[in-house]
Amino acid sequence: MKNSQYLKKYVQLHPENKMGWYLLGKDYESNGEQGKANYCFNQSSDVYEAFEHSKVPDDLWEEYQTRLLQVSQNGEQRSRKIRALLMCIVMIFLIFIPAKQAPGSLQSALPSGQEQVEEVVVGESLPKGAEDKPSASEEPKSTPSFTAQAAGSSQERARTLSNILSHPLPMNMVVLGMKRQDKWLLWKHDMPVAFTLEKNEAKEVTYRPYDPKECDCKPADTSSLQADASVWIKKQEDTVVLSSGIKAFTKMYKRVPSDLNELTKVFPNNWISGTTAMMKQNFAKIAESIDSSGGNKGRNSSVRDGVNGQLSSLSAERGDSPYFNEPLKIIVDKDNYRLAVVSGNVILRNYKVGLGGDKTPESDFVITDKVMNPNGSDSGEFGSRGMQLSASNYAIHGTDHPESIGKDESNGCIRMARKDVEELFDLIPKGTKVHISKGVLPEDLLVPAERYATKHRQNQTNPQKTYHWLN
Repeated sequence: MKNSQYLKKYVQLHPENKMGWYLLGKDYESNGEQGKANYCFNQSSDVYEAFEHSKVPDDLWEEYQTRLLQVSQNGEQRSRKIRALLMCIVMIFLIFIPAKQAPGSLQSALPSGQEQVEEVVVGESLPKGAEDKPSASEEPKSTPSFTAQAAGSSQERARTLSNILSHPLPMNMVVLGMKRQDKWLLWKHDMPVAFTLEKNEAKEVTYRPYDPKECDCKPADTSSLQADASVWIKKQEDTVVLSSGIKAFTKMYKRVPSDLNELTKVFPNNWISGTTAMMKQNFAKIAESIDSSGGNKGRNSSVRDGVNGQLSSLSAERGDSPYFNEPLKIIVDKDNYRLAVVSGNVILRNYKVGLGGDKTPESDFVITDKVMNPNGSDSGEFGSRGMQLSASNYAIHGTDHPESIGKDESNGCIRMARKDVEELFDLIPKGTKVHISKGVLPEDLLVPAERYATKHRQNQTNPQKTYHWLN
């Protein structure tokens, strides 16, 4: 009965906490007071339904109940520890039970209905005597580090959060939410802020959600974070284009390029289509990282997201390592007339293309030539850009018949709309792998409003050759 008294005091102070009602009901039930237990279970509503069907061992619940009772007696630190405890319970619950039985959010067992976001503190509590130090919200904010992770369902979000917390964190981490389609994660320029993690000097990590469905609240304004996120997203695109070009060059010549100019020579040595300010600023660091790792992935610390398998940037100190660790690749889906630019299991772009039916081979190729204005014109049959597929008569190119996009009207080549092929030309380095198959890409197009484009382009025309691709 002593446990019931403590739990009863707790739910009196926190009547909106469904988890507290559920634990109180379980305690009454164990003491044979079924009427009181049923009342508590009714107050816990969906938490009771979900937890009664979970596969978490009974002794684990008893351990957490004991910890909750201890926390409820701890005066000034009661609220902070309760929130940390409940957060752990929900995360373990989400991992152990089937997805269809998972509660609707990470905070489904936490207090809801607040005007502003409820912060949840996880990790170590403040050491004794440190209670008078300024809180994390009062300390100067460090420059946030960004990453993008799968953050759709509650179960997926919980696993993502659990994995992130198992590695060293920067002081201020902003996690952008990526949507999933089958095995793919979608890289968008408007990815929303899913949650933030802020670490203070006492090594407490504060979790703050920004999804109103998760916290059942009015999230704080994210406009400044979104502005910073936009800069980070563009930087990551510059980085993966440059690193993919360096890796392709290194594979060909068995050495990294000595400087950026080696990648931006005139045709046919135009490994990348041009440069950006970020490429000039970061070339040496990226090249050194690739060189020291044997041309695979960089030396920087990173975290493997157990949910989506994508290596993401979470440097322990600054969080500034490249997000994309795998080089860019082109995938063409003949079933739905799509061409995607991917890195690992993340789709950066998904374009609509024209094909040639059975004339378009299902095979693997490499981009061996990149040429502007094939055959001397930007309005001819091959449009303004062309990318040769290995030693074949096939290419990815523009077209003077834009109405053929989405149809099987070519003689085997891959036709693209002008804006799409020009963006692809700037995104894809020479040496990029191309895989043509069926039924591998989602149908939804993925094209940003602001197209990717390099600057300071070199001459990439080839007036000495007349191309005879199978248009």
